[in-house]
Parts: sequence; C-alpha cells; structure tokens
Amino acid sequence: MTTAAQRGTTTVSDKAVRKIAERAAAEALADRGATAVHGVAKGSAGVRGWRADVAVDVALPYPAPLAETVRSLQEHVGARTRQLTGLDVARPRVGVTALTPLPADSVAATAQKGTPARVPTTATSGTRTPRRRWSQRRLPMTLVTLTAAVAAGALAFDMVMVHTAHRPAAAWRTGILHWMAGHGPGEPGVVVGSGLVAVLGLLLVVLALTPGHRGLLTVDCDARLGAAVDRRAVAALVRDAVAATAGIDAVTVRVRRRRVAVRARLAFGDRTTARDEAREAARRTLEDCSLRRPPRLRVAVRPQPSWDPATTPAPDGGDTSGVQPTRTVPEGANP
Repeated sequence: MTTAAQRGTTTVSDKAVRKIAERAAAEALADRGATAVHGVAKGSAGVRGWRADVAVDVALPYPAPLAETVRSLQEHVGARTRQLTGLDVARPRVGVTALTPLPADSVAATAQKGTPARVPTTATSGTRTPRRRWSQRRLPMTLVTLTAAVAAGALAFDMVMVHTAHRPAAAWRTGILHWMAGHGPGEPGVVVGSGLVAVLGLLLVVLALTPGHRGLLTVDCDARLGAAVDRRAVAALVRDAVAATAGIDAVTVRVRRRRVAVRARLAFGDRTTARDEAREAARRTLEDCSLRRPPRLRVAVRPQPSWDPATTPAPDGGDTSGVQPTRTVPEGANP
C-alpha cells in the first residue's frame, strides 16, 4: 500500500486560481447577457494551505440590479473556483470598476424576464453595509515592513558577528553612534530628522485610521459582498440620463463622496421644465445605483447664448419657432 508521503502533494498556484476566478466571473456575466465589453478587468488570488483568497474587478452591464448581480457573481465565482481547485474559497471579493450599457436586444430580453425585487439585506443578514470601503494599504505596509526588516536584519547580523565571530562592530553602526553622541537635540540635523520621523509617523496613523478608496462608493447590499462602484461610472450614468432630457445640449457631472453636481446647458425649451426633468432623471439614476449613502444632488441648468425659450422641436423634427399658440375664447366674450 502506498503511503501518504509516497503519493505526493498537489499544489495549486496563485496564478492558476486567479485565472479560474476570472473565467468563472466571465461565465457569470455571460449568463446575464453581457457582451465582450463587460468583462473581468483584473483578478487576484492568494493560496495559503487549503484556503484561497480571491478577488475580481469587473465591468457590469447596465441597466441591471447591481446588488443582485454582484451577489450572484460572488456565489458563482466561489462555487466554481472551489469545484475546480478543491480549495476552500470563503468569501470572494467583487469590485465594480465600470457600468456599461447593454445592447437594445439584451435590455428587451431582461425586461421580459422581469427584474427581481430588491430585498432589504440589513434585516436578513443582521449586519450593516459599511459606508466606506477600507483599503488594505498594501504599498505603505510593504515599504514599512521592508524597511524595518532590512534595518533589524542588518543590526541583528552585526550583533551576532560581534559576539560569535569576535569581529569588530560594523563601521556604519559605530559611525551612527558617534554622530549621535556628538550632536545635541537643538542642532539643525537632529531637528530635521526628528521632523521627518514625526511626519512619517503621522502619515502612518492617518493611513491606519482612514478608510481610503476615495474613488469608490459603497453599494447598499449584503455586507458580506463588499461591493463598490467607481465614482466615474456613476458620473457617466448620470451624464447619460441627463443628456437624454429634451433641450439639454451639454452636461458636466462631478461626483464626490457626499454630493453630485450636475451642470447642463439648455439649447431650447423652458428652463424650469428642463431643470426639473434633469433633476428627476439624475435622481432616478442615483436610486438605481443603490448607493449605501445617497449623495446630495445639485442640478444647475444654464441657457446657451443661442437659446430661445420660444423654440421647441416639432413632432416631425421641424422648427416651430415663430408660431403663435392657439387661444380658446369663451362664448359671449370678445376675442
């Protein structure tokens, strides 16, 4: 009988798990009618023993229920990766990098199937979706860890060589000690070095206490999903919705963490009506994004230099400027 040591060990690399997760995400998007434009931007995976941490960043189709799409995508990626690798994939992380419109035929097919109703997740899961998505701060942590490891390793190696091999202390260590012994706390070099260390420590404290990812807005869904949408994608959706308003020619949208500013130029039509319709279109788009913290909306509509409030488009595409509106005169009254 072959023992366990003789049978060998199967190791699945991080690269293989990443490719499997990206492929699984592409399969899930294809099932929802997404085209080649809606795909996986990038993925990452880390294998530790029998456990794998998987993350994928995708561009989702729009219009589509964002929370339900992310939830089904996460379930498919986790199940498919677990099936093909045999590893334990606890919670795949899904990041939404962009929202791109679906073709007309795909939108019609989705409408025939029906859009599932949005179910509140806070009552079922017992947890709340965080307002901000926290960054892992990989680059600062890597730099700090490498610096500390190099400094501690060099000092430990020099100490070992001094006590075991009876060698003299390294020149860099004795030079630092002599310089520190000959310079007081009031000298410029000491003050500048202390200031740099204090600024570095303050920066690390700020990085540890702030969430980061300022360009991402958290989606209101199951807290286990960790879904977020890029602010540029939200700006593009709002801009397209406002641009579809009658009379609006040019639209500029600026999305911040707590407010959305829309500036539009009016080519024709009533200014008040156009502003109300643009505000309603932007409001509906923000509601469809299902953001955890809905931003404040501000819409400003300014007429263009060639704007004429009496010029409106005719049903056949012609111009009705200069046409006098009809007036109804009651019976018995002088016209």
